Amino acid sequence: MLGGTRLFDAPSPELTSQFIRRWRISGPQICAAFRDAGIEATEWRAASMRGVSYECYFQRIYERDDIRPLRSTFLRVRGNASGEVLEISGRIVGPTTDDQGLLDPSLMRIFEVLVNEVRWGDFQDTLIPIRKLLDIRCERFGASFEFRRELSRENSYDFTLVLSQNSDQQARTRAYFSPDRWMVKPDFARMRPVLLTVSSR
Repeated sequence: MLGGTRLFDAPSPELTSQFIRRWRISGPQICAAFRDAGIEATEWRAASMRGVSYECYFQRIYERDDIRPLRSTFLRVRGNASGEVLEISGRIVGPTTDDQGLLDPSLMRIFEVLVNEVRWGDFQDTLIPIRKLLDIRCERFGASFEFRRELSRENSYDFTLVLSQNSDQQARTRAYFSPDRWMVKPDFARMRPVLLTVSSR
């Protein structure tokens, strides 16, 4: 290492993207992806008259009593006017399952679209416990995805996906992968000295 720089191969862009987390899809795009998958999310629009926060959401109440829903699904993508995603969250109450207790495919599709669209490959592992309705929390380089049973209510599950660009993990990772900290690898083949041979007479 010389002056804070490194003398071996710099990381490839493909590798860098797995560590430096950023939303690779806009709010309108992920809302459209949900609709394409049969999840009837609204269009991306201002959440209030002030227009500071933008969102799309999907909500269905399948069964309720006099007080609250007994079976329902809620999904919200929240962001800003430029289309940047800030948070994806939701709640599933009284989810339908099969004979083995696995989450119904129509509900599982929410999480499959979510994980596929953010394109963070290591979050694929969260789908297995979610299908089994098990609590899971996955944190990778400033991105956090959590699915958990609601403590105050039986058979109700909350989920949240957020990305903190200002986290210590993101700051260290951006510094490590910054091109300013890397030197071009020397071409040793061109630097190799040429040995002159002297023929004898």
